[in-house]
Amino acid sequence: MPICESLISGTRFSRLERLGSATVETAVLLLIAVVGLAGCADSSAPVLKSADLVLINGKIVTVDPDLPEAEALAISGDTIAAVGGAVDIEEYIGPDTEVVDLEGRLAIPGFIEGHAHFFSLGRSKMILALGESRNWAEIVSMVGDAAATAEPGEWITGRGWHQEKWDSLPVGSVDGVPTHHDLSKASPENPVLLTHASGHAAFANREALRASGISSETPNPRGGEIVRDARGEPTGLLRETAQRLGSKALARSREQMTEEERENERRIMARKAAEEALANGVTTFHDAGADFDEIDVLKRLAEEGDLPLRLYVMIRASNEELADKLADYRLIGYGGNRLTVRSIKWSIDGALGSHGAWLLKPYSDMPTTSGLNTAPLKDVIRTTEMALEHDFQVAVHAIGDRANREVLDIYQRTFDAASPQREDRRWRIEHAQHLHPDDIDRFSELGVIPSMQGIHCTSDAPWVIKRLGEKRAREGAYMWQALWQSGAVVANGTDAPVEKIDPIQSFYATVTRRLADSTSFYPDQKLSREQALQSYTLNNAFAAFEEDVKGSLTPGKLADVVVLSEDIMTIPDEDIPTAEVDLTIVGGRIVFNREP
Repeated sequence: MPICESLISGTRFSRLERLGSATVETAVLLLIAVVGLAGCADSSAPVLKSADLVLINGKIVTVDPDLPEAEALAISGDTIAAVGGAVDIEEYIGPDTEVVDLEGRLAIPGFIEGHAHFFSLGRSKMILALGESRNWAEIVSMVGDAAATAEPGEWITGRGWHQEKWDSLPVGSVDGVPTHHDLSKASPENPVLLTHASGHAAFANREALRASGISSETPNPRGGEIVRDARGEPTGLLRETAQRLGSKALARSREQMTEEERENERRIMARKAAEEALANGVTTFHDAGADFDEIDVLKRLAEEGDLPLRLYVMIRASNEELADKLADYRLIGYGGNRLTVRSIKWSIDGALGSHGAWLLKPYSDMPTTSGLNTAPLKDVIRTTEMALEHDFQVAVHAIGDRANREVLDIYQRTFDAASPQREDRRWRIEHAQHLHPDDIDRFSELGVIPSMQGIHCTSDAPWVIKRLGEKRAREGAYMWQALWQSGAVVANGTDAPVEKIDPIQSFYATVTRRLADSTSFYPDQKLSREQALQSYTLNNAFAAFEEDVKGSLTPGKLADVVVLSEDIMTIPDEDIPTAEVDLTIVGGRIVFNREP
């Protein structure tokens, strides 16, 4: 199409009408005259291309310091064409442009979920959801209902229970957790395995214990504990690596499944996880631990154009598997920027709620333990060596202050021995929840990213002081602002399905640290709203080496945008949780609309 014809066809009719009483034909002639010989005769002159999608009449917070706020935004293909004032962006509206009137609503970069579990999120939609249970009796009742319709011997699984959130505990509880007897009565013929909300413990009934080979004689595995009563009998609670005994038994019961059935199940999980993420404004998802089979499924989905959001995947595998396969699994922007695999995940300790976080000193409420080291340090060190060899990021789960110090020490020794020593590696510590004050500055000094979850603070706060004591909690619990001021790049997320994949709730927790009783948990460590938004967008992009293509609404970057019902940057604190995701846009396509 000639330049003049292209320019005319991309001009909005309503703009031509502003020329007064001139006819459309006259207006076209006037436009040609204005362009003149320089515009029509010179084929090298720039052509303004009509956008595919334009957002107008809104408040656009870009997280781009060069243009922090704007009124409108134009998208061409899967990238942002322009951001600016209404008049500027109107130039991009052509006859085929889809125009969305924001009607004053807030548009921000798509939320980047900095740490969650993709397939586990999907799986959580297919099993018993225990997160809203008010007590053990409700859980037992749910299991009883499931057992009434289950086939004999069929496993019953669930996730989300948390004893600290119940309104009461049954008589005879051990370590603050019930014993299996009521659960075993409710499901005498079906094995039951219920995962703790944190994912760091599980509860088994008698049939599940039997199928797992767990008895009073079974020794504790390394990095785990089979909790026992006063007589030495298993109570049903399996901490940390001990829950693998139950998981292996469950896996054995599924061995008859065909590869086609396994593939189909994983695809269903991926679909359910993607739907949940997009409905909550998540356009990129950092998957904190997928095995090679799961990555193969994601790769096929990306090839088929069936990944509706973007994934940044951390591989969770043994060192033996990594040595065999790592070189073949590094992917950057695969399938049209839908899948990246360039990180390795380890867990070095457990969770605070289950007394599994590895501490420098014993728990205040359980002085007999300092938590659990769930992986041999030599194995983590070997992983870091392979990561350097194959140019992979390392991301290690560490919650307790001892665990964080050990990981920082490993990283520092690895960096010191590497060449070049100061390469931009962006290795991460996942959670970084409880730190010794001496270790806070080490994150920025080493270039290590604290990948944290705002919602964990307010969710865990009711029992943090009980676990750690006031001094340790005040000096080292969820030190967001201290880390930020030290120069560390603080990332944010939800750890779904440990918590709901709801960035707005996590944003609220990050900027208020407010609990249900209206108190704030050490509010000096909260982030400002601008910091919190950056932690959920540009900082998470940086944590995945993707800040050049996402994380801010900047021309040339991927067009991932979220439109909210309320302006979370200005409304009163207490109103933030009422905000909802109205639109989620990935690559210039509206993939979620709250009101279709």
